[in-house]
Amino acid sequence: MRNEEEGVRASWRLLLILPLVALIAIIPLIWNGCSCGHDFDFHILSWMEAATQFQHGNLHPQWAFTPAFNAGEPRFVFYPPLSWTIGAVLGLVLPWTITPIAYTWLALTAAGLGCYRLLRSFATPLTSLFISALYIANPYMLFTAYERTAYAELLAAAWLPLLLHGILRRNVTVLGIAAPVALLWLTNAPAAVIGCYGLGLLTLARLFSERDKGPLQLATRTITGTLLGLGLGAFYILPAAYERRSVQIAMAITDGMRISDNYLFHHTPDPDHDAVLRTASLLAVGLVATTLIALLVALLRKRQSAEDRPMLSSFVMFATIIVLLLTPLSAPIWRHAPELAFLQFPWRFLAILMPILALSVTVALRGLRFTGITAALVSLAAASLLTLTAYRGFRQDCDPEDTVAARLALYHSSAGTDATDEYTPITGDNDALKKSNPPFWLADGSSGAASAGAPGPLHLPIDLVSPMPQTLILNLRDFPAWQISLNEQIVPTRFAREDGLIAIPVPAGKLHVDATYVRGPDQTAGWVISTASLCVLGLLLYQRRRLR
Repeated sequence: MRNEEEGVRASWRLLLILPLVALIAIIPLIWNGCSCGHDFDFHILSWMEAATQFQHGNLHPQWAFTPAFNAGEPRFVFYPPLSWTIGAVLGLVLPWTITPIAYTWLALTAAGLGCYRLLRSFATPLTSLFISALYIANPYMLFTAYERTAYAELLAAAWLPLLLHGILRRNVTVLGIAAPVALLWLTNAPAAVIGCYGLGLLTLARLFSERDKGPLQLATRTITGTLLGLGLGAFYILPAAYERRSVQIAMAITDGMRISDNYLFHHTPDPDHDAVLRTASLLAVGLVATTLIALLVALLRKRQSAEDRPMLSSFVMFATIIVLLLTPLSAPIWRHAPELAFLQFPWRFLAILMPILALSVTVALRGLRFTGITAALVSLAAASLLTLTAYRGFRQDCDPEDTVAARLALYHSSAGTDATDEYTPITGDNDALKKSNPPFWLADGSSGAASAGAPGPLHLPIDLVSPMPQTLILNLRDFPAWQISLNEQIVPTRFAREDGLIAIPVPAGKLHVDATYVRGPDQTAGWVISTASLCVLGLLLYQRRRLR
């Protein structure tokens, strides 16, 4: 018993290698500064906005006030909360210049630990450690961290291995499915869609391979776990699904962002987009080929457990489907499968292929013996080589206006920031929105432009005097959740404007105008479902503890 306890302690000490590998992956960022990838501006400004609202006591913000040049947008209704909450908290305790680097380290460390949790059920601690280190520094992970700076997708890489562990373990549990499903939906919607489709395919494969073992319990637990996971995330999922009818969500899949524009080695009129697509295509071909080779080696091994062959066969099927989805042959699938079109890039499926590759290599290497020192040294050396290669190939230089310091200065200025097309209310046209609008102004008609006034954020309530009946225009986007009151009476009438700003009729005289963001019944229902699901989760945890 003493030897077993010492072995457990030793394996936990070895896990410290994974944060060290993640540190190696960010050393180039520490040395040279952040990589200003494609999504960098969006995330860093979202974190700053959320941090400000946290400081003012709003711990669950819905509206972002600075986008659309201070007219705002319901960004936090639609973008899952986990990544921007972590980014905002880090920004409150660390200098903003190192916050993205610290976030990257946390996400990569979490990814390594999640992968270790998956692999540990199939291999020794040292083998699991080595492959988990490679998972942290795999090319697609660093492509996401450096070239795309898709910080939410980067964090989702920690939960996808947990989802695979939940469905591949010998005894599938409701908790093992529910937790990663909830975490995925609260982190990144495309990754959650990928995860749910992957969960469904692997569940069907397992049901087929174990049809003589009473598959009803497996199906029941998987479905129950999925529903519980969706219930835990309902406070975000339900409002995002219901309220997207009020925004131009289809702008997320406009030209260049559609699946048809992003098949392997596709060409578009945009050379910058083509360069990214070429890199992603090369990564996809290389990683799919590596996965299939690892699967072939694992299948040809003589020593296999009873679960290995059906699991590996399901992986071959899954990898084959991913290959199909990367080509135009899959166009009907992308068109008709629910929510699949919003993935935008077919190569996003590499996110779930990476833990499958890690597990396939683990099975192929089963029986290979490592010492602790050997595993640590090989892990660090491999991570260093992969990091150096990826950094040289994927790192994006920052223009002067894109640095963290410049973004912070812009955020604290009165200019506001750009709008996000897909979160623009359906009444608004971003091309018609002026950057120089004052917080509010009076006009003869609803379409009147501001004739004077300095641009800046809108501070409510407003007290002013109107010399005659006019139209009051607020530099605030017209979203159904905003309730406008005039002299403490709700205003039922709003005029339509091309730029989508709120315009209301006002009488002559003294005016007291206020606006309140009202949380609708969809948000109340989401919180009720999440609270009930959390109670169910607590009961399941209590029951499991008693059984143990």
